[in-house]
Amino acid sequence: MNFNLINDAWIPVVRQDGSNDKIMPWQITERDNPVMEINAPRPDFQGALYQFMIGLLQTCFAPEDEDEWLESWEETPTPEALQEAFEKVAEAFELFNPDGAAFMQDLNFPDGESKRISALLIEAPGTKTIKDNLDHFIKRGQANGFCSSCVATALFSLQLNAPSGGQGHRVGLRGGGPLTTLMMPSESDESLWRKLWLNVLNDEEIKSTSNILNCSVLPWMGKTRVSDNKQSITTPESVHPLQMYWGMPRRIRLHKPDNQGVCDICGQGSSPLFDGYETKNFGTNYEGAWVHPLTPYRFDPKKEKPPLSLKGQQGGLGYRHWLGLVLQEPESGDKAATMVRFINDERSHLVFKGQLGSLWCFGFDMDNMKARCWYDSHFPIFNLNDRQRENLIDWAGELIRSAREVTKMLRSAVKSAWFRRTEDVKGDMSMIDAQFWQATETDFYLLLDKLAKLPGDTRMASPEIYDAWFKVLQKHVFQVFEYATMSSNPEDLNLRRIVLANQNLKKKFYGNKHIKTLRAKAVKEVVA
Repeated sequence: MNFNLINDAWIPVVRQDGSNDKIMPWQITERDNPVMEINAPRPDFQGALYQFMIGLLQTCFAPEDEDEWLESWEETPTPEALQEAFEKVAEAFELFNPDGAAFMQDLNFPDGESKRISALLIEAPGTKTIKDNLDHFIKRGQANGFCSSCVATALFSLQLNAPSGGQGHRVGLRGGGPLTTLMMPSESDESLWRKLWLNVLNDEEIKSTSNILNCSVLPWMGKTRVSDNKQSITTPESVHPLQMYWGMPRRIRLHKPDNQGVCDICGQGSSPLFDGYETKNFGTNYEGAWVHPLTPYRFDPKKEKPPLSLKGQQGGLGYRHWLGLVLQEPESGDKAATMVRFINDERSHLVFKGQLGSLWCFGFDMDNMKARCWYDSHFPIFNLNDRQRENLIDWAGELIRSAREVTKMLRSAVKSAWFRRTEDVKGDMSMIDAQFWQATETDFYLLLDKLAKLPGDTRMASPEIYDAWFKVLQKHVFQVFEYATMSSNPEDLNLRRIVLANQNLKKKFYGNKHIKTLRAKAVKEVVA
């Protein structure tokens, strides 16, 4: 069975006329009925295929500098030009190759543990879960056969996002379940080419190489860096920087596909179908100061600890994360991905032309080995000069910090209203936080848009913005409290406890230093 990820059509897409198709990677720039979007059967596959294409472009077709990047932005390269570039790595992208290198698979694979093909999916129950018959919510045996397209995407997605998988089953290069952030053009009808090309760095930012077909770039092209002892680690200095796009922590080898039928992921007929693979622990152990260009990180201000990739969080992604994902949040040390910061600094004036673009942020929320949820959000991006950016970091930070303070008060007040002995309550209160964040999100972005439009030489944000935000927080903190306490019926709920909790919430709200600061800055408008 020969199936090559460069020379066979396998990437599901939507064309300009709305028709669905499967293409070879180099066909993304076809002029006749252009390709507009990837059309994966699962949201995590959608994110993985975007990263596959960006990695392929970065590895084989990276521009020399920004001038060359802009040329390909303004005039889309031909499919023939991409084909010639991608052909350089075609031999490394065989999906099944028992006698040699196969995409994202261990080259010299010893005997391992046999797994069903469904185990490639991150949410699939693990061996112990199945053994203990605890797969209550995500059942075993739901996907028993994958087509070539879906098995390639699942394999790549697992290697990108690999969570902790038991002893010696290594996490991904960015840690288990990292967030990925991709910049999207402001126009909704942009081609897939522009969506991808916007997220490709030039050679001045990430070093390319003419010697691509080696294990320093594509780790499956050589012997696996086995990590069966503590000294066997792979740091950024150990391999070429491009390996960040092709990290391979898991040792996997696909079983020979013999069956035919309907793929359990995409629902399309396929011959052959993959039904299993072999795996073994102690694959590549990525450690050290890795900073993947497409992922935001938290940096230690003392520079004593390596950067920590930001992960999906329980409760989802919202405006409270906006600063750290789009710009930087000085208080926490969170910084936008290298690619995002580079676009903010170098490309925003070329691409956005005063209009809003968006930041597509996605990833799994992992609880150790368990996938709790997949999050997928879009955040607004602004075309800012350096001074405007500094101002927006300060001003947006004030709004977000005050909202975080109010969330803490609200959660505590609801708990006091619900329960007699709050110190004994260990339950999850995140739904209260989520209600408040959701209720205030639209107003935040309306005010953020006004802040972003202020000239860079503006010394202070308009008092009316602080006044508006104070009123938003004031309105929704008490609305959410009332709804949560009067519409629920937890342990021996009584009116007296609700009244006392409400009084205490008012005292804390109006006495909080962040709220007092908002009111003080808002009062200046009245005085003026």
